[in-house]
Amino acid sequence: MRKTIITVAMAMPLLMGAAHAQDSLKIGYIDPLSGGGASVGEGGLKTYQFLADELNAKGGILGHKVEIVPMDNKTNPQESLVQAQKAVDAGIHYITQGNGSSVAAALEDFVTKNNARNPGKEMLFFNYAAVDPALTNEKCSFWHFRWDANSDIKMEALTNYMKGEKAIKKVYLINQDYSFGQAVRTEARKMLGEKRPDVEIVGDEVHPLLKITDFSPYVAKIKASGADTVVTGNWGQDFALLLKAAADAGLKVNWYTYYAGGAGGPTAIKQTGLDHTVYQISEGIPNSGDKTAMAFEKEFRAKENMSLWYPRAVNEMRMFKAAAEKANSIDPVKVAAALEGMKFDVLDGGEGFMRKDDHQFFQPIYISSFGTLTDKAKDPFDEEGTGWGWHLVSRVDTAQTVLPTTCKMKRPD
Repeated sequence: MRKTIITVAMAMPLLMGAAHAQDSLKIGYIDPLSGGGASVGEGGLKTYQFLADELNAKGGILGHKVEIVPMDNKTNPQESLVQAQKAVDAGIHYITQGNGSSVAAALEDFVTKNNARNPGKEMLFFNYAAVDPALTNEKCSFWHFRWDANSDIKMEALTNYMKGEKAIKKVYLINQDYSFGQAVRTEARKMLGEKRPDVEIVGDEVHPLLKITDFSPYVAKIKASGADTVVTGNWGQDFALLLKAAADAGLKVNWYTYYAGGAGGPTAIKQTGLDHTVYQISEGIPNSGDKTAMAFEKEFRAKENMSLWYPRAVNEMRMFKAAAEKANSIDPVKVAAALEGMKFDVLDGGEGFMRKDDHQFFQPIYISSFGTLTDKAKDPFDEEGTGWGWHLVSRVDTAQTVLPTTCKMKRPD
């Protein structure tokens, strides 16, 4: 009997270790699953669930099964804080969010304060799409990491391309009225003024976020201004409905965008009949030419029936695994330390790195145009069944995307 007890006692740590290794590693996905942003939120959720399945098929992260926990924030900062507290109460140590920089700012502040109050129970915030530059400048936090290029980085690349387009004479700016939209309009004015002083800004409009259902009055103003080019950071329904109104009004201009590839965007562009006159700046495109990325795109579309809007989410989740393995831990403090300065081969090819100074990720970024695909061998992927797709027009290497930061990082003791 004593021998049996000793044997069982010796086996218990091994059994407990095995059970612990099978515990799920939960990631709270705090994004809109209802309301005006639901279409993009649902697409993001599908993406993260796909990536969790990919990791779990290879043993998870340090033996832990990755579980994505959907948490609907309705694109509302206050509701996001409610969901973040629910994540804390549920023992979740990692959250990810992307839609809305006002939401991201609220979450960044919440996580920073929560961690100060609860040493040993820290949480990390992985940002995959909220691109207000302030988040990695004056508001930066050790507990926040961003995988998307911030709006200043994107505008720098976009205006460098626009600088060479001599047909651009009159530009109209239209953006959502919150921190990100304000950053887009401010930098567009500044950078176009420096690089193309001959260009006239003929309109500068902001509108409520995800509340406009009819953009025809805005399009009428654009048309009356005589603009030949529109610059917009609009995303989700605010882009799709803007383009629909443009199509209805017969507005023929060039569009320079951040998020034209999101839900409904490609369909709206096709309706305008603007063949390769809508441009997007992004960290990857389906027709990137990278064989590994295009194989991933094919597999993702087959399973999820949508295109990969967020190559950066792929980089985020794969880097999370790499950081945990480097730290040999899923403890947030140790994972954060491992992520700082990490270099990583990104999905669409090339090397990126997570800057230690501000936790901003830098990577190659692409400018592409949307329209007819004339070479299906080179550009095999269309969007939303339109027969049109994204075609690469310019690639900006990682080194050319780096901008300075004003972040004064406070690290844990």
